[in-house]
Amino acid sequence: MSADTQTLDEAAVAEYLKDHLPGFEGPMEVTKFQTGQSNPTFMLKTPAHNYVLRRKPPGVLLKSAHAVDREFRVQKALEGTNVPVSKMHLLCEDDSVIGSMFYIMDHVAGRNFYDPSMPDLSVADRGAVIDDMNRVLAALHEVDIDAVGLSDYGPEGNYFERQVARWTKQYKASETKNIPAMDELMAALVDARPADDGQRTLVHGDYRIDNMIFDAKTPQCRAVLDWELSTIGHPFADLAGVIMQWQLPAGTEGRGMGGLDRKALGLPSDEAFIAAYCERRGLGGIDNFGYYLGFCFFRMAGIIQGVLKRALDGNASNPERAMKVGAFVPVFAQHGLDALKRG
Repeated sequence: MSADTQTLDEAAVAEYLKDHLPGFEGPMEVTKFQTGQSNPTFMLKTPAHNYVLRRKPPGVLLKSAHAVDREFRVQKALEGTNVPVSKMHLLCEDDSVIGSMFYIMDHVAGRNFYDPSMPDLSVADRGAVIDDMNRVLAALHEVDIDAVGLSDYGPEGNYFERQVARWTKQYKASETKNIPAMDELMAALVDARPADDGQRTLVHGDYRIDNMIFDAKTPQCRAVLDWELSTIGHPFADLAGVIMQWQLPAGTEGRGMGGLDRKALGLPSDEAFIAAYCERRGLGGIDNFGYYLGFCFFRMAGIIQGVLKRALDGNASNPERAMKVGAFVPVFAQHGLDALKRG
């Protein structure tokens, strides 16, 4: 059993897979992916096949966080839909094997764009990749949740009401210092919440370009990754999450498009991306988009506060990066307030 997020008990994994994964045969070479703060993720290379193992971190964790069993379930349910996902193989809920729950999926070969401005691509290819990102997002929100067995994957009721309550609670549980802008934002999101319009779809919860694998040669998305925050909820939260990411500073640190000449780079404006999404889903437009944007900044602040708390507690997947990311909590809170005020 291993209690270290950086390493894996390779012998225990190999023994378990030999007994539970049809076709598995060693020797197995293990490498940890450095991206992804929440659930430690490892590449398992074998002579015949490459797999990915994603595990829950060991140690004391916030209730409902790091839900790798939910990640497994939703991706399994999406097989055969218009939403591309990796093939799911097995979920191990027995903590005694490596110290925490884990699942095994196929490794999907292709390109991963950490920077949404994709500086290495041509103008035409950038636009095509973002358009496919838009296509997949619309397809995700059109999934028939009853048909794929996910109607109980999230509770009934107002998505934003429960999400604001949940993330406020999570934030308070991992708070390390008082941030006045965050307190103001949490209160404003309760006061300004729009009436429920009845939309209830599958939502990813962290939909952005670096959580996607694209074909090595074409702009087609081959797999959407990192489903830990997925639930049944309101689709505009996912859409606003994309726009939120793009408003951050450009480059590998902010991973946004702030300050860039998007038109010259072949990248769509926020308005054009929203319009394309609405057209794909047959929507006439979106009122009060600033609320959804403010909510996304708030939730991201809550997530990175959790990352910071784990780093301070010595339980982060990538401690150095976790400390850097944690410094952005007040910035996200202020961005959220600004978005709400713009409406």
